[in-house]
Amino acid sequence: MTSPHTHIPPLPVRERAACMCDHGDRCSSYAPGHALHLIQSRLASATPSDWADAIVETADAETGVIALRTFQDDDTVTVWSRAGAAIGLAPGAPVALHGRYDVLAIGNVRYNIQRG
Repeated sequence: MTSPHTHIPPLPVRERAACMCDHGDRCSSYAPGHALHLIQSRLASATPSDWADAIVETADAETGVIALRTFQDDDTVTVWSRAGAAIGLAPGAPVALHGRYDVLAIGNVRYNIQRG
C-alpha cells in the first residue's frame, strides 16, 4: 500500500532582491550602473578604439547622474552610476567613456555605467 503524494506548491517571492548599495554597502550587483565586472573591465581595455574623451558638465553625487560632453561628436551623454562615480567629480573634469561596454574612466578608476 502506498501513501498518497501531496504536492507542496512553491512559496511566492514577496520581495525583489536588492543590491547591497541600497543599504549603504558596496555594490553586490553587476547590473548596469553598479559594480564593474572584471570581464567588462578587460573587454573595455582590449578595445581601445571605442574610448571617447569627454568633459563633465554636471555630476550629482546624491543621485549618481553625470552629464558628459564628448569631444568627438560634441554630444551630451547622461550616465548613471550607483558605484560612486559622481562623488567628488567636478564640472570640467576630463573623463573617458567606453561606448561599447559602458565603462566610465575617471583617471585610473573605472566604473560600470548605465546610459540615461
